[in-house]
Amino acid sequence: MTYLTGFHAIEEWIKAGKPVTSLLVAKAGPRARELLALAQTRKIRVDRTGTYDLDRLAPGHRGIALQVEGYAGGGSFSAGISTEDFLTGLAEDADALVLILDEITDPHNYGAILRCCDQFAVDLVISRKARSAKNAEVIGKTSAGAAAWVPAAEEANLVRAIDMLKESGFWVYGASMEGESAYKKDLKGRVAIILGSEGEGISRLLRERCDAMIGIPSLGRIDSLNVSVAAGILLYEVRRQKRNPSGN
Repeated sequence: MTYLTGFHAIEEWIKAGKPVTSLLVAKAGPRARELLALAQTRKIRVDRTGTYDLDRLAPGHRGIALQVEGYAGGGSFSAGISTEDFLTGLAEDADALVLILDEITDPHNYGAILRCCDQFAVDLVISRKARSAKNAEVIGKTSAGAAAWVPAAEEANLVRAIDMLKESGFWVYGASMEGESAYKKDLKGRVAIILGSEGEGISRLLRERCDAMIGIPSLGRIDSLNVSVAAGILLYEVRRQKRNPSGN
């Protein structure tokens, strides 16, 4: 079973209309009572339980936990989405922004990235089915509920997914400290950005599929940014360019 315990994670999952088994309530403070009322409005089953039992089922709870369905196992909370389905549904003349996560294994980073994706309207997040973050509770909390909204696909073969994107007119950029400044690159149109793992960066096979490597100019002494911070900066720059085609 999968349980969400963060207040924001529970609220956004319910608001998004995702499948729910029940809301478990051990003690109801003001915030928990708001969620209880929301659940009742949406006709979600509410089960009263003891703190000891909730400790066993959902450690880290704050008196309330949501038992959910449809969790795909990794960072994706959207069962049944695939890169192929996404591309099939994309209008011929539409631009789009896709983020590809190459073995992001820290669920805190994964959740923070999904929060950025929600803020900057990423059209699809693609991750590897194996060797990606798996902790639904941490991802849900860290994303502040964004995991319930961001379209996500888990693929067994990221190389194939990238090839499909390129065949559909996407330019694919890998994030790298040594890359050309993202501020000088044309990031309009159909764009996919690859973020590499926390320790190893982008794998060789995926790097070979990139049209170019892009980086974030830095003035500091530390040689890199946290991957979720880098995601936020790069996604902001893409959206800035799309809003201002003239570059101003």
